[in-house]
Amino acid sequence: MAVSLSAAKASQIPPNSSDLPDSQSPKTHKPKNLNLSSNLQTRQLSFTKTQETSSSLLATCSSINTQKNPNDDLQKLCLHGNLEKALKLLESIEELDISVEEDSYIALLRLCEWKRAREEGARVHSYVSKSITHLSVRLGNALLSMFVRFGNLVDAWYVFGRMEERNVFSWNVLLGGYAKAGFFDEALNLYHRMLWVGIRPDVYTFPCVLRTCGGVPDLARGREIHVHVVRFGFESDVDVLNALITMYTKCGDIGNARLVFDRMPRRDRISWNAMIAGYFENEECLEGFRLFLMMQRFSIVPDLMTMTSLISACELLGDDRLGKAIHGYVIKTDFGDDVSVDNSLVQMYSSIGYLEEAEKVFSRMESKDVMSWTAMVSGYDHNELPDKAVETYKTMELQGVIPDEITIASVLTACACLGHLDMGLKLHELAIRTRLISYVIVANTLIDMYSKCKCVDKALEVFHRIPEKNIISWTSIILGLRINNRCFDALIYFRKMKQLVKPNSVTLVSVLSACARIGALMAGKEIHAHVLRTGVAFEGFLPNALLDMYVRCGRMGPAWNQFNSNEKDVAAWNILLTGHAQRRQGRLAVELFHRMVDSQVTPDEITFILLLCACSRSGMVTEGLEYFSSMMPYYYITPNLKHYACVVDLLGRAGRLDDAHEFIRKMPINPDAAIWGALLNACRLHRRVDLGELAAQHIFEMDEESVGYYILLSKLYSDSDRWDEVATVRRKMRERGVIVDPGCSWVEVKGKVHAFLSGDSFHPQVKEICAVLEGFYARMKGAGFGGAERGPTDNVEASKADIFCGHSERLAIAFGLINTAPGTPIWVTKNLYMCQSCHDTVKFISTVVRREISVRDVEEFHHFKDGICSCGDEGYCNKT
Repeated sequence: MAVSLSAAKASQIPPNSSDLPDSQSPKTHKPKNLNLSSNLQTRQLSFTKTQETSSSLLATCSSINTQKNPNDDLQKLCLHGNLEKALKLLESIEELDISVEEDSYIALLRLCEWKRAREEGARVHSYVSKSITHLSVRLGNALLSMFVRFGNLVDAWYVFGRMEERNVFSWNVLLGGYAKAGFFDEALNLYHRMLWVGIRPDVYTFPCVLRTCGGVPDLARGREIHVHVVRFGFESDVDVLNALITMYTKCGDIGNARLVFDRMPRRDRISWNAMIAGYFENEECLEGFRLFLMMQRFSIVPDLMTMTSLISACELLGDDRLGKAIHGYVIKTDFGDDVSVDNSLVQMYSSIGYLEEAEKVFSRMESKDVMSWTAMVSGYDHNELPDKAVETYKTMELQGVIPDEITIASVLTACACLGHLDMGLKLHELAIRTRLISYVIVANTLIDMYSKCKCVDKALEVFHRIPEKNIISWTSIILGLRINNRCFDALIYFRKMKQLVKPNSVTLVSVLSACARIGALMAGKEIHAHVLRTGVAFEGFLPNALLDMYVRCGRMGPAWNQFNSNEKDVAAWNILLTGHAQRRQGRLAVELFHRMVDSQVTPDEITFILLLCACSRSGMVTEGLEYFSSMMPYYYITPNLKHYACVVDLLGRAGRLDDAHEFIRKMPINPDAAIWGALLNACRLHRRVDLGELAAQHIFEMDEESVGYYILLSKLYSDSDRWDEVATVRRKMRERGVIVDPGCSWVEVKGKVHAFLSGDSFHPQVKEICAVLEGFYARMKGAGFGGAERGPTDNVEASKADIFCGHSERLAIAFGLINTAPGTPIWVTKNLYMCQSCHDTVKFISTVVRREISVRDVEEFHHFKDGICSCGDEGYCNKT
C-alpha cells in the first residue's frame, strides 16, 4: 500500500522549478542554467586563456588586475562549471571590497542549483544577504529556484518575502515547490493569493495547480481551476489539458476527464497515457484497454509509460492470459529491453501467482536495478516464500546493488515470517547507516519484525524514535504488544493513539483481541460503542472481532446479540463454537453445528477442530469419532494434523490410552509434536508414566522450545510422586533456555483492568488483599477443606506453583471482593493453568461469599457458584 501511495504521489508532483522559464524571457527560450552543459562544449576553446587568467587570480589576492572587472572571470568560471574556483574567487573579491555584480550572483546560484550543491548555495546566499538589501526579480528568482530545487521551502519563503517585486515565474516556482513537497493546501492558497495581487497565470501555472488539486484530492477546487483555464484562454494548450485530465482522474471523475480528452483539438502521447492510466486507476480497466486499441488505430506509438500502465492493469485484473498477451506485445515491439518494463512484468507475474514466469523475466534481464531485485524479493514475500525472498536479497548484496527503503521493508517482512532475528538486526543497522530508517515504512516493518521475533522492547524503541507516526505505526505496536502477551500495555497505547490518530478497522480488531485476552469487557464495550458511532461496525473482521471479545470475556448473552445482528459467515459460527468448547458444552456445540449446516453455511477445517474439542471435553467419544469420519465423505475436508490431535485427545481423555496410541501409529501422515502432546496429556490425566515418557521422547525429538510440553511432563512425574524426574525436567528447561511466563491474572473493576503477578507485593492494597486471603485460609483449615495452604511449603511445591499456576488469580479475586459490592460477580482472566489448590480455594471462597466467580485460564472457563465448578472438577491443569 505504501508503495502504491508513493507512486501516486510521485505522479502528482509538478515540474521542477528550474524547468519553468523566467517570465522575463520569451516562452521559447530556455533559462540559462539549463544551457550550461551545451555551452561548455561550444565555448570551451574560447575561454582557455580566461581559465588561465582565473587560475592566476586565485593564486594570490594581489594578483587580481584591478583594471579588469573580476566579475567577468567569475561568470566565466560558472559558465565552465568550476564551482570551487568560482567560490574562491568570490571570497577574494569580497576581501578586496570589490562590488559583486548581480549577474555574478545569479550565475553562481544557477551553478549551485545545477550541481545540487546545498552548502555552497547557502554560502552564496549569505554573501547576497550581506551585500544586497533589496532583491531584484532576477536575483530573487535565482534564489527561489535554487532553494525550491533543494526542497528548502523555509528559505524559499524568506527570499520570496524579501523580493521587492515578483513576476509570474516567482509565484510558479514557489507554488511548484509547495506542491512537490505535498503541501497541497498551501500551494492552492498561494495560487489564489497570486490571482488576488493581479498576477496573470501562464501555461506553467496551471499544470502545477491542477496536479495539486489531484493530490488533495479536491474535485470542487479542480473544477474551479478548470473555469480559470477557460477564462485565461488556455483551453487549447495541450500541456494544460493533459493536467486537467490527470486532475479529474485523480479525483475519481473519469467522465469529465474523458470529456476533456475528447474535446482536445490536438493530443500528444502524454494525453493518451494520462487517459489510459486514469481508467486503470479508477478500476475501469476494460475502457483503458479499449482506448489503447484506439490509440493504435490513430497510429500513436506507445511509449514506456503506456506499456507499464498496461502491465499494471493486468496485475490489477489478475488476468494471466491478458498479461501474457501484453508480454508478447512487449517482446514484438522491442520494449523488453527496457528495465522498467521488465520490472513491471516481474511485479505483474508475481502478483497473480505466476512466480516461474516472473523468475524467467528476471533471469533474462541483462541489467537489473534496485527495483528489479525489489520486485523479485517482494514477489516471493507475496507468494509466502520468505526463505526465497531472503536468498534473493543476499544475492543482491553480493551483486553490490544498494537496497532502497522498499527492499529493506520487503526483506524485513520475510525475516518476520521466518523468525530470523539475526538478519533483522543486520538490516536494522543497515537502515540506520543508509538513513533509510527515516522512511516510516522501514520503521513500521522493523516494529513488526521485532514483535514477531519476541523482541517487543526493541519494537518499542523503534516506535518511539519515529518522528511522525502514522496509523500503521500505532497498529503495528499495538498488535506487537498483543502477540507478546502485553495486552495491558496494548490498551494503554491505544488510548494514547486515539488522542493523535483516528484508528481504523485493523487497529480496532487488534485492540479487541487484547481486550479478549485479558477479559477487559468495559474497554471492549467502549470500542463497540465507538464503531457504532463512527459507522464502521460492519467493516472487515470487526463484527467477528466484537463477537470473539464477548465470547472470550464469558458474556454469551451479548455474544448472541452480536451474532444475530450481523452477517453469519463461517467465522462467526466458529467463534460461537469456541465458546461452547471452552465451557465443556458439547451438546450445545453439536446443536449449533447442525444449525450452521441447516443455514447453508459450509463448515471448514476450523469448524471440525472446535467440534471435536467440544466433544472431547464433554466425554462425547462416539459422537466425536462420527464427526471425524464424516469430514471427507460428507464435507470434502481432508483431516489435517490438528484434527488427528483432537481425536487422540478425545480417546485419551476417555481413558482409552492404548486406542489413542494405536490411532497415532496407524495415521496416514506423520504425527507432529502436538499429537504426541495430546497423548502425553492423557497419560498425565490417567497417570500412565511409561506411555507418557514414550510420548515425551517423540515430542522432544521435534520440539525442544515449547514450554507446555515440559509442564505436562513435570506434572505427570509430580502426580506420580517422582520428584527426581521433576528436577531433571526443570534442569533441562534451564539448559535449553526455556522460560515460563510469570503467573499473571487480570480483573476488571469499575471499568478499569487491574493486573496481578504471582507473589505481587507492590499493589497499593496488597495488605488488605493478603489479610482477606489469610482469613479464607484460616476458615478452610478449620473446616478441614482441601487446598488450604497459605502458599508453597518447600522448594518442590514452590516449583510446582511457579510452573503450573502461580496462584495469581487468588490476588485478583481478593481484590475484586474488596472493591465491589456484595453479590457482584467476579470475572478473572489468567495466563497460566489453574492448579488444584487454587481450584479448591476458589470453590471454598464462592461458598463463603455467596458470589459467582469466573476464572478463565489459558484454555477454558471455570465458573464457580456455591462451591461447585462448571468443569466438574476435571478442568484444573487438565491441559494439552
